Amino acid sequence: HVQLVESGGGSVQAGGSLRLSCVASGDHRRSLCLGWFRQAPGKEREGVAAIYTGGGPEVFVDYYADSVKGRFTVSQDYVKNLLHLQMDNLKPEDTAMYYCAADRSLKCATVLRGTWSGRADFGYWGQGTQVTVS
Repeated sequence: HVQLVESGGGSVQAGGSLRLSCVASGDHRRSLCLGWFRQAPGKEREGVAAIYTGGGPEVFVDYYADSVKGRFTVSQDYVKNLLHLQMDNLKPEDTAMYYCAADRSLKCATVLRGTWSGRADFGYWGQGTQVTVS
């Protein structure tokens, strides 16, 4: 099992920044890909950013949804078991619950190939952290 716990959410004015963090524990070293998702009220959960690491310290591929390209940056701190999402120039439409997720299945191959749909079908999830932009 993999346990994921997010932090760093909060309320911010439009144009501001937040940095989300996700700490992983358990059998997380076998996770091949990691990602950030968000879900706004009344909407489906959507992929925001994802990375393929193959379980190691190197990020081979990163992916961003069109709506956040140029504003969000995903990174990992392999030694500290952390996944970050730096969010800059936030907009009110970024308001949502943000989730950290990991997967170790063949679904990660789409992240590696750059064909990931952003579908929220990763196997392991955190509880989420709320981001509100006004």
